Amino acid sequence: MILITGSLAFDQIMDFPGRFSDHIMPGKTHVLNVSFLVNELRKSFGGTAGNIAYTLSLLGVRCSVMAVTGEDFDTYREFLEKNEVDTSLVKTVNNLFTSTAFGITDKNDNQIWGFYSGADMLSDHLSILDVDRKIDFGVIAPQNPRAMIKYAREYQQLKIPYLFDPGMQLPWLSATDLREAFKGARIIIGNDYEICLMEKKTQIANLRDLGKGDKIVISTLGEKGSRIFSAGKILEVRAARVRSASDPAGAGDAFRAGFLAGFMREYPLQICGQMGAVAAAYTVEKYGTTTHSFTSDEFCRRYKENFGEEIKL
Repeated sequence: MILITGSLAFDQIMDFPGRFSDHIMPGKTHVLNVSFLVNELRKSFGGTAGNIAYTLSLLGVRCSVMAVTGEDFDTYREFLEKNEVDTSLVKTVNNLFTSTAFGITDKNDNQIWGFYSGADMLSDHLSILDVDRKIDFGVIAPQNPRAMIKYAREYQQLKIPYLFDPGMQLPWLSATDLREAFKGARIIIGNDYEICLMEKKTQIANLRDLGKGDKIVISTLGEKGSRIFSAGKILEVRAARVRSASDPAGAGDAFRAGFLAGFMREYPLQICGQMGAVAAAYTVEKYGTTTHSFTSDEFCRRYKENFGEEIKL
């Protein structure tokens, strides 16, 4: 079983037909007061844990989510269970709402996000040590920073390998936090900007040096694909073709799910990265982060169309 910790959130994603740069004066950011008139609004189920779990389930990987949600979570729980994601480790509390993300995307796919933590602020009250089933692999996705570091320590205590993805919580994680989490991580992942920020905060000159041992460091590069560092080698993975781009939100989480679906099957890392690329392409073609769908056969056909070789799920 893969145990996924991270946020479970309701996403409200808006599409702005212009460019942010045309409406933000660089010399006036200290008195910023702007409003963007959007022409598209999509409400959907999201959050880092929900996004990853949903796509993993599409790829036939059994996973459970552990999180704290609010009194409004019922519809989201039904959605996850309908899609064969185990929610028995999700705790619901009264008097708080489930986390909610508000995002605006401009025509160049730049994004501005606001995030209400809600019930997730209590997620550090949960513990990996209390899970009463065998965990084969853990995923620490962005959520309450206190919970992320707690889970990393607990996975290390239990000697369970995990993926560490600090993502949007990087501003709130100290250098000490990051080094602690890196220590036990099997996979460290972030986009190009996040990898640079991790290097700066930890004063590790080149994060890919961590990939010289048994760790895997992945830098996602958007439409340019991804770069995987492992055993002292660098693998370049190109992006899969997108038929019609609609919304980049959730592409990173889908990539993580695709990569893990291959990794848990012990596929070569190049194939894992390419699986991540195909999963991300499906998400980009739909508004929202859990609105895409595919069968195993459809995924395998699309993989072959992009990379010229067959895989089996």
